[in-house]
Amino acid sequence: MSKRDYYEILGVNRDASDAELKKAYRKLAMKHHPDRNPGNKDAEEHFKEAKQAYEVLSDADKRAAYDRYGHAGVDPSMGAGPGGQGFDGFSDAFSDIFGDIFSGGGGRGRSNVYRGADLRYNLEISLEEAARGAEKTIRIPTQENCEVCGGSGAKAGSQPKPCPTCGGAGQVRIQQGFFSIQQTCPKCHGSGSYIADPCRSCNGAGRIKKQKTLEVKIPAGIDDGMRLRHAGHGEPGINGGPSGDLYVEIHIKKHSVFQRDGDDLHCEMPINFATAALGGDIEIPTLDGMARIKVPPETQTGKVFRLRGKGIQNVRSHVQGDLMCHVLVETPVKLTERQRELLSEFNDIAMENADRQNPKAKSWMDKVKDFFQ
Repeated sequence: MSKRDYYEILGVNRDASDAELKKAYRKLAMKHHPDRNPGNKDAEEHFKEAKQAYEVLSDADKRAAYDRYGHAGVDPSMGAGPGGQGFDGFSDAFSDIFGDIFSGGGGRGRSNVYRGADLRYNLEISLEEAARGAEKTIRIPTQENCEVCGGSGAKAGSQPKPCPTCGGAGQVRIQQGFFSIQQTCPKCHGSGSYIADPCRSCNGAGRIKKQKTLEVKIPAGIDDGMRLRHAGHGEPGINGGPSGDLYVEIHIKKHSVFQRDGDDLHCEMPINFATAALGGDIEIPTLDGMARIKVPPETQTGKVFRLRGKGIQNVRSHVQGDLMCHVLVETPVKLTERQRELLSEFNDIAMENADRQNPKAKSWMDKVKDFFQ
Protein backbone atom coordinates (compact mmCIF):
# COMPACT_ATOMS: atom_id res chain seq x y z
CA MET A 1 0.00 0.00 0.00
CA SER A 2 1.56 3.36 -1.11
CA LYS A 3 2.30 6.03 1.48
CA ARG A 4 0.63 9.43 1.40
CA ASP A 5 2.67 12.47 0.41
CA TYR A 6 4.26 14.04 3.49
CA TYR A 7 3.35 17.58 2.43
CA GLU A 8 -0.24 16.48 1.90
CA ILE A 9 -0.33 14.87 5.35
CA LEU A 10 0.76 18.12 7.02
CA GLY A 11 -1.42 20.22 4.72
CA VAL A 12 1.39 22.56 3.57
CA ASN A 13 2.93 23.57 0.25
CA ARG A 14 6.19 22.02 -0.91
CA ASP A 15 8.00 25.34 -0.33
CA ALA A 16 6.73 25.66 3.26
CA SER A 17 9.18 27.14 5.75
CA ASP A 18 10.38 25.36 8.88
CA ALA A 19 8.06 27.51 10.99
CA GLU A 20 5.07 26.59 8.80
CA LEU A 21 5.96 22.90 9.03
CA LYS A 22 6.25 23.10 12.79
CA LYS A 23 2.96 24.98 13.13
CA ALA A 24 1.12 22.46 10.94
CA TYR A 25 2.56 19.51 12.82
CA ARG A 26 1.75 20.97 16.24
CA LYS A 27 -1.86 21.48 15.16
CA LEU A 28 -2.25 17.90 13.91
CA ALA A 29 -0.43 16.37 16.88
CA MET A 30 -2.61 18.18 19.38
CA LYS A 31 -5.76 17.15 17.48
CA HIS A 32 -4.91 13.46 17.10
CA HIS A 33 -2.79 12.77 20.19
CA PRO A 34 -3.78 9.39 21.78
CA ASP A 35 -4.20 10.96 25.22
CA ARG A 36 -6.88 13.23 23.76
CA ASN A 37 -8.48 10.38 21.82
CA PRO A 38 -8.34 7.29 24.06
CA GLY A 39 -9.20 4.11 22.18
CA ASN A 40 -9.52 5.91 18.81
CA LYS A 41 -7.40 3.87 16.37
CA ASP A 42 -7.95 6.31 13.48
CA ALA A 43 -6.66 9.23 15.54
CA GLU A 44 -3.66 7.15 16.61
CA GLU A 45 -2.80 6.36 12.97
CA HIS A 46 -3.15 10.05 11.97
CA PHE A 47 -0.86 10.99 14.85
CA LYS A 48 1.81 8.49 13.77
CA GLU A 49 1.48 9.60 10.16
CA ALA A 50 1.92 13.28 11.02
CA LYS A 51 4.86 12.47 13.31
CA GLN A 52 6.64 10.54 10.54
CA ALA A 53 5.99 13.29 8.00
CA TYR A 54 7.35 16.03 10.25
CA GLU A 55 10.38 13.98 11.30
CA VAL A 56 11.43 13.79 7.65
CA LEU A 57 10.53 17.31 6.50
CA SER A 58 12.04 19.02 9.58
CA ASP A 59 15.45 17.53 8.68
CA ALA A 60 17.05 19.53 5.85
CA ASP A 61 18.98 16.54 4.44
CA LYS A 62 16.00 14.16 4.66
CA ARG A 63 13.72 16.77 3.12
CA ALA A 64 16.08 17.26 0.20
CA ALA A 65 16.27 13.51 -0.34
CA TYR A 66 12.48 13.20 -0.12
CA ASP A 67 11.92 16.07 -2.57
CA ARG A 68 14.23 14.35 -5.06
CA TYR A 69 13.48 10.65 -4.63
CA GLY A 70 10.20 10.53 -2.71
CA HIS A 71 9.70 7.92 0.04
CA ALA A 72 12.52 5.79 -1.36
CA GLY A 73 14.98 8.54 -0.48
CA VAL A 74 14.19 8.57 3.24
CA ASP A 75 14.41 4.90 4.17
CA PRO A 76 14.76 4.91 7.99
CA SER A 77 17.47 2.27 7.76
CA MET A 78 19.76 4.82 6.05
CA GLY A 79 20.07 6.99 9.19
CA ALA A 80 19.54 10.71 9.72
CA GLY A 81 22.31 11.96 7.48
CA PRO A 82 25.01 14.47 8.34
CA GLY A 83 24.51 17.24 10.77
CA GLY A 84 21.53 15.88 12.63
CA GLN A 85 20.01 19.34 13.10
CA GLY A 86 16.64 18.21 11.76
CA PHE A 87 16.26 15.60 14.46
CA ASP A 88 16.94 18.15 17.17
CA GLY A 89 14.28 20.42 15.68
CA PHE A 90 11.80 17.57 15.67
CA SER A 91 12.57 16.77 19.31
CA ASP A 92 12.05 20.39 20.29
CA ALA A 93 8.71 20.59 18.48
CA PHE A 94 7.58 17.29 19.98
CA SER A 95 8.53 18.50 23.45
CA ASP A 96 6.62 21.75 22.88
CA ILE A 97 3.56 19.84 21.73
CA PHE A 98 3.50 17.70 24.83
CA GLY A 99 3.73 20.91 26.85
CA ASP A 100 0.74 22.34 24.98
CA ILE A 101 -1.33 19.20 25.34
CA PHE A 102 -0.69 18.67 29.00
CA SER A 103 -0.01 22.09 30.46
CA GLY A 104 -1.57 24.61 28.10
CA GLY A 105 1.62 25.92 26.48
CA GLY A 106 4.58 24.58 28.36
CA GLY A 107 8.06 24.18 26.94
CA ARG A 108 11.49 23.69 28.27
CA GLY A 109 11.62 23.03 31.97
CA ARG A 110 8.14 21.48 31.92
CA SER A 111 8.66 18.54 29.53
CA ASN A 112 8.18 15.93 32.25
CA VAL A 113 4.41 16.23 32.33
CA TYR A 114 2.46 13.32 33.76
CA ARG A 115 -1.21 12.52 33.95
CA GLY A 116 -2.48 11.92 37.48
CA ALA A 117 -3.24 8.40 38.67
CA ASP A 118 -6.76 6.99 38.50
CA LEU A 119 -8.62 6.32 41.75
CA ARG A 120 -11.16 3.64 42.62
CA TYR A 121 -13.96 4.04 45.13
CA ASN A 122 -16.00 1.02 46.27
CA LEU A 123 -19.62 2.02 46.75
CA GLU A 124 -22.09 -0.37 48.38
CA ILE A 125 -25.77 0.05 47.52
CA SER A 126 -28.99 -1.89 48.10
CA LEU A 127 -30.76 -4.01 45.50
CA GLU A 128 -33.64 -1.53 45.49
CA GLU A 129 -31.24 1.35 44.72
CA ALA A 130 -29.66 -0.67 41.93
CA ALA A 131 -33.09 -1.41 40.45
CA ARG A 132 -34.52 2.10 40.65
CA GLY A 133 -31.41 4.25 40.45
CA ALA A 134 -30.19 6.60 43.16
CA GLU A 135 -27.99 9.55 43.99
CA LYS A 136 -25.21 9.10 46.51
CA THR A 137 -22.85 11.55 48.16
CA ILE A 138 -19.31 10.28 48.63
CA ARG A 139 -16.14 11.76 50.06
CA ILE A 140 -12.89 11.11 48.24
CA PRO A 141 -9.30 12.09 48.99
CA THR A 142 -7.87 14.86 46.83
CA GLN A 143 -4.89 17.19 46.72
CA GLU A 144 -5.16 20.94 46.41
CA ASN A 145 -2.63 23.73 46.09
CA CYS A 146 -1.18 24.75 49.42
CA GLU A 147 -2.76 28.05 50.51
CA VAL A 148 0.38 29.13 52.36
CA CYS A 149 2.78 28.94 49.41
CA GLY A 150 0.23 29.20 46.60
CA GLY A 151 1.32 25.84 45.21
CA SER A 152 4.94 26.81 44.62
CA GLY A 153 6.27 24.61 47.43
CA ALA A 154 8.61 27.39 48.52
CA LYS A 155 8.50 29.21 51.85
CA ALA A 156 6.57 32.50 51.87
CA GLY A 157 8.77 35.29 50.51
CA SER A 158 10.97 32.92 48.50
CA GLN A 159 10.74 31.33 45.06
CA PRO A 160 11.93 28.07 43.48
CA LYS A 161 15.38 28.57 41.97
CA PRO A 162 16.62 27.44 38.55
CA CYS A 163 18.20 24.02 38.73
CA PRO A 164 22.01 24.37 38.63
CA THR A 165 22.44 20.97 37.00
CA CYS A 166 20.30 21.56 33.88
CA GLY A 167 20.19 25.36 33.93
CA GLY A 168 16.41 25.32 34.17
CA ALA A 169 15.90 23.22 31.03
CA GLY A 170 14.66 20.17 32.94
CA GLN A 171 16.82 17.90 30.81
CA VAL A 172 20.50 17.16 30.46
CA ARG A 173 22.54 15.78 27.58
CA ILE A 174 24.90 12.86 28.07
CA GLN A 175 27.56 12.13 25.48
CA GLN A 176 28.07 8.43 24.74
CA GLY A 177 30.64 8.02 22.01
CA PHE A 178 29.23 9.50 18.82
CA PHE A 179 25.75 9.79 20.31
CA SER A 180 24.28 12.53 22.44
CA ILE A 181 21.39 11.35 24.64
CA GLN A 182 18.94 13.72 26.25
CA GLN A 183 17.34 12.62 29.53
CA THR A 184 15.46 14.02 32.51
CA CYS A 185 17.57 16.00 34.92
CA PRO A 186 18.31 13.81 37.98
CA LYS A 187 18.30 16.79 40.39
CA CYS A 188 15.03 18.57 39.53
CA HIS A 189 13.31 15.56 37.91
CA GLY A 190 12.37 17.58 34.86
CA SER A 191 10.82 20.60 36.59
CA GLY A 192 13.75 22.90 35.78
CA SER A 193 13.86 24.29 39.31
CA TYR A 194 14.44 23.25 42.87
CA ILE A 195 13.22 24.51 46.22
CA ALA A 196 15.98 25.67 48.51
CA ASP A 197 13.67 26.75 51.36
CA PRO A 198 10.52 24.53 51.35
CA CYS A 199 7.16 25.61 52.70
CA ARG A 200 6.56 24.17 56.17
CA SER A 201 2.85 23.68 55.56
CA CYS A 202 3.25 21.29 52.60
CA ASN A 203 6.94 20.35 53.08
CA GLY A 204 7.75 21.63 49.60
CA ALA A 205 5.17 19.52 47.80
CA GLY A 206 3.03 22.52 46.88
CA ARG A 207 -0.13 20.50 47.59
CA ILE A 208 -1.95 19.27 50.66
CA LYS A 209 -4.34 16.38 51.14
CA LYS A 210 -8.02 17.13 51.61
CA GLN A 211 -11.41 15.44 51.37
CA LYS A 212 -13.74 16.30 48.49
CA THR A 213 -17.49 15.71 48.35
CA LEU A 214 -18.86 14.31 45.10
CA GLU A 215 -22.41 13.54 43.98
CA VAL A 216 -22.69 10.17 42.22
CA LYS A 217 -25.73 9.45 40.06
CA ILE A 218 -26.44 5.70 39.89
CA PRO A 219 -28.43 4.66 36.80
CA ALA A 220 -31.37 2.28 37.18
CA GLY A 221 -30.41 -1.33 36.43
CA ILE A 222 -26.73 -1.09 37.35
CA ASP A 223 -25.24 -4.46 38.27
CA ASP A 224 -22.66 -5.63 40.77
CA GLY A 225 -19.09 -4.92 39.67
CA MET A 226 -19.98 -2.19 37.16
CA ARG A 227 -17.97 1.02 37.31
CA LEU A 228 -18.97 4.66 36.89
CA ARG A 229 -16.25 6.94 35.49
CA HIS A 230 -15.89 10.51 36.73
CA ALA A 231 -13.32 12.21 34.52
CA GLY A 232 -10.80 14.49 36.19
CA HIS A 233 -11.60 13.47 39.78
CA GLY A 234 -8.53 11.27 40.24
CA GLU A 235 -5.15 12.37 41.50
CA PRO A 236 -3.84 15.66 40.08
CA GLY A 237 -1.21 15.57 37.35
CA ILE A 238 2.44 16.48 37.70
CA ASN A 239 3.90 19.65 36.20
CA GLY A 240 0.52 20.78 34.93
CA GLY A 241 -0.54 17.39 33.56
CA PRO A 242 -4.23 16.45 33.51
CA SER A 243 -5.84 14.85 36.54
CA GLY A 244 -6.65 11.16 36.51
CA ASP A 245 -10.15 9.74 36.63
CA LEU A 246 -12.24 8.39 39.48
CA TYR A 247 -13.90 5.00 39.00
CA VAL A 248 -16.80 4.28 41.35
CA GLU A 249 -17.17 0.50 41.52
CA ILE A 250 -20.63 -0.71 42.51
CA HIS A 251 -21.18 -3.49 45.03
CA ILE A 252 -24.74 -4.61 45.76
CA LYS A 253 -25.63 -5.76 49.26
CA LYS A 254 -27.08 -9.24 49.74
CA HIS A 255 -30.87 -9.09 49.81
CA SER A 256 -32.97 -10.95 52.38
CA VAL A 257 -35.61 -12.04 49.84
CA PHE A 258 -34.32 -11.78 46.27
CA GLN A 259 -31.30 -13.13 44.43
CA ARG A 260 -30.29 -11.34 41.23
CA ASP A 261 -29.30 -13.12 38.03
CA GLY A 262 -28.58 -10.50 35.38
CA ASP A 263 -31.85 -8.62 34.92
CA ASP A 264 -33.96 -11.40 36.49
CA LEU A 265 -34.82 -11.83 40.14
CA HIS A 266 -35.33 -15.13 41.96
CA CYS A 267 -37.09 -15.83 45.25
CA GLU A 268 -38.32 -18.89 47.16
CA MET A 269 -41.98 -19.07 48.19
CA PRO A 270 -42.87 -21.63 50.90
CA ILE A 271 -46.42 -23.00 50.70
CA ASN A 272 -48.12 -25.63 52.87
CA PHE A 273 -48.73 -29.05 51.43
CA ALA A 274 -52.52 -28.60 51.49
CA THR A 275 -52.27 -25.58 49.15
CA ALA A 276 -49.79 -27.48 46.99
CA ALA A 277 -52.19 -30.43 46.73
CA LEU A 278 -55.49 -28.57 46.38
CA GLY A 279 -54.31 -25.35 44.72
CA GLY A 280 -55.13 -21.79 45.74
CA ASP A 281 -54.10 -18.13 45.54
CA ILE A 282 -50.96 -16.92 47.27
CA GLU A 283 -49.22 -13.55 47.61
CA ILE A 284 -45.60 -13.16 46.61
CA PRO A 285 -43.29 -10.16 47.08
CA THR A 286 -41.92 -8.02 44.22
CA LEU A 287 -39.80 -4.87 44.27
CA ASP A 288 -43.01 -2.92 43.61
CA GLY A 289 -45.07 -4.54 46.38
CA MET A 290 -47.10 -7.75 46.72
CA ALA A 291 -48.57 -9.68 43.79
CA ARG A 292 -51.02 -12.59 43.71
CA ILE A 293 -50.53 -15.76 41.72
CA LYS A 294 -52.76 -18.82 41.32
CA VAL A 295 -51.19 -22.11 42.38
CA PRO A 296 -52.68 -25.01 40.43
CA PRO A 297 -53.58 -28.28 42.23
CA GLU A 298 -50.87 -30.91 42.66
CA THR A 299 -48.02 -28.35 42.55
CA GLN A 300 -44.63 -29.86 43.43
CA THR A 301 -41.58 -28.40 45.15
CA GLY A 302 -39.35 -26.68 42.61
CA LYS A 303 -42.19 -25.43 40.42
CA VAL A 304 -41.22 -22.00 39.03
CA PHE A 305 -43.72 -19.23 38.40
CA ARG A 306 -42.50 -16.45 36.09
CA LEU A 307 -43.82 -12.92 36.58
CA ARG A 308 -42.85 -11.05 33.45
CA GLY A 309 -41.57 -7.50 33.83
CA LYS A 310 -41.14 -7.77 37.60
CA GLY A 311 -37.35 -8.05 37.48
CA ILE A 312 -34.79 -5.28 36.96
CA GLN A 313 -34.55 -2.90 34.02
CA ASN A 314 -31.44 -3.44 31.90
CA VAL A 315 -29.08 -0.51 32.37
CA ARG A 316 -28.40 -0.24 28.61
CA SER A 317 -31.44 -1.57 26.74
CA HIS A 318 -33.99 -0.57 29.45
CA VAL A 319 -35.77 -3.92 28.89
CA GLN A 320 -37.37 -5.15 32.10
CA GLY A 321 -36.32 -8.55 33.47
CA ASP A 322 -38.60 -11.14 35.10
CA LEU A 323 -39.23 -12.43 38.61
CA MET A 324 -38.87 -16.20 39.10
CA CYS A 325 -40.81 -17.53 42.09
CA HIS A 326 -39.60 -20.99 43.16
CA VAL A 327 -42.19 -22.98 45.10
CA LEU A 328 -41.05 -24.77 48.23
CA VAL A 329 -43.60 -27.18 49.72
CA GLU A 330 -43.12 -27.00 53.48
CA THR A 331 -43.62 -29.94 55.83
CA PRO A 332 -45.63 -28.81 58.90
CA VAL A 333 -43.98 -28.89 62.33
CA LYS A 334 -45.27 -28.88 65.95
CA LEU A 335 -48.42 -30.77 65.00
CA THR A 336 -51.42 -30.96 67.34
CA GLU A 337 -52.90 -34.31 68.29
CA ARG A 338 -55.86 -33.73 65.97
CA GLN A 339 -53.55 -32.91 63.06
CA ARG A 340 -51.64 -36.12 63.67
CA GLU A 341 -54.85 -38.13 63.63
CA LEU A 342 -55.96 -36.54 60.36
CA LEU A 343 -52.59 -37.03 58.72
CA SER A 344 -52.44 -40.64 59.87
CA GLU A 345 -55.89 -41.26 58.38
CA PHE A 346 -54.84 -39.47 55.19
CA ASN A 347 -51.66 -41.58 54.98
CA ASP A 348 -53.63 -44.85 55.31
CA ILE A 349 -55.91 -43.83 52.46
CA ALA A 350 -53.00 -42.59 50.34
CA MET A 351 -51.11 -45.86 50.70
CA GLU A 352 -54.03 -47.70 49.11
CA ASN A 353 -53.41 -45.73 45.90
CA ALA A 354 -49.70 -45.07 46.32
CA ASP A 355 -48.70 -46.00 42.76
CA ARG A 356 -51.27 -43.60 41.25
CA GLN A 357 -50.99 -40.73 43.70
CA ASN A 358 -47.20 -40.79 44.21
CA PRO A 359 -45.81 -41.36 40.69
CA LYS A 360 -42.36 -39.97 41.48
CA ALA A 361 -41.94 -42.25 44.47
CA LYS A 362 -42.97 -45.29 42.37
CA SER A 363 -40.58 -44.30 39.57
CA TRP A 364 -37.74 -43.88 42.04
CA MET A 365 -38.38 -47.26 43.67
CA ASP A 366 -38.43 -48.93 40.26
CA LYS A 367 -34.99 -47.47 39.56
CA VAL A 368 -33.70 -48.75 42.92
CA LYS A 369 -34.98 -52.26 42.18
CA ASP A 370 -33.32 -52.24 38.78
CA PHE A 371 -30.06 -51.11 40.40
CA PHE A 372 -29.93 -54.06 42.83
CA GLN A 373 -30.95 -56.73 40.30
